[in-house]
Amino acid sequence: MKRIVIMGATSGIGLETAKLFIADGWTVGVAGRRTAELAKLATLAPGRVFTAGIDINSDDAPALLDRLADECGGMDVYLHCSGIGYNNPTLSAGEELLTVETNVKGFTRMVDAAFNRFVAKGGGQLAAITSVAATRGLGAAPAYSAGKRYQANYLSALRQQAAMRHAAITVTDLRPGFVKTALLAGKGYPMQLDVKDVARAIFSAIVRRRRVAVIDWRYALMVAIWRLIPRCIWERWPVNVK
Repeated sequence: MKRIVIMGATSGIGLETAKLFIADGWTVGVAGRRTAELAKLATLAPGRVFTAGIDINSDDAPALLDRLADECGGMDVYLHCSGIGYNNPTLSAGEELLTVETNVKGFTRMVDAAFNRFVAKGGGQLAAITSVAATRGLGAAPAYSAGKRYQANYLSALRQQAAMRHAAITVTDLRPGFVKTALLAGKGYPMQLDVKDVARAIFSAIVRRRRVAVIDWRYALMVAIWRLIPRCIWERWPVNVK
């Protein structure tokens, strides 16, 4: 039986993805800050779903991850869904710094803990939700797009480190477009994806052990176009999502 631990399973993409792995018969460890939501997931498959209240911005989070993985009988896949983001064209310091704290520092804390556990075990799969926002800096959300670029590069570096350590670790970078979740509620982002469709794509990418998965084909095309735009034009483009 396969075992997965999902960090950030209390809402949005993480919640819907957790339901899919539970329905498919996996042993699933679900973690996040909203313990009441985690308890609801546990009722879907008693004895096969394990829960832990974990804040990725806390120093004890790696130890709590280890404890949850042990309760699951081990961890074959770690999926990192935790993250925040703000439209912040006025550069509110509190929002920018909190985004960096969670999407950079918290992300690093948890993926390093999972990666090192896989090294000690001899292999595994590390998956994380980054974003198409990693492609170029977005003036409406500077810390968010920069943090997602950091995440994508970090995952690439971990692939190289796995090879250097001769560790059988698959690293999966999941890059959805803009998704209809509470994170984007009331925002004017175009082509918003249904969260259940995104969860199904993520489930498939993990099972197929993909290296990079852009979700969906429209965003794959958009990202390809973004990369072709010269920097001097991109930086003068008045992108402002309200």
